[in-house]
Amino acid sequence: MSGSGGEITMFWRPGCGFCMALDRQLEQTDLSISYRNIWEDPEAAAFVRDHAEGNEVVPTVQVGSLILVNPTADQVLSAVSTTGD
Repeated sequence: MSGSGGEITMFWRPGCGFCMALDRQLEQTDLSISYRNIWEDPEAAAFVRDHAEGNEVVPTVQVGSLILVNPTADQVLSAVSTTGD
């Protein structure tokens, strides 16, 4: 899956149980994921708010041009398979 056509970015924050759970599930794959901490990166926080009705809902995952707010691992994998080469 590392050859997917879309870049994968996970927007997260420290202490978020949903972020940790999704990360644990996705680390079982061979996906290459970039991480952006919304508490340390104001642009990342603004990006999340733009896609989560003004809220800082994490995890938010970007797969290519697709944005998934609080997705399951299956939803991320499905997005990767549909946006891949």
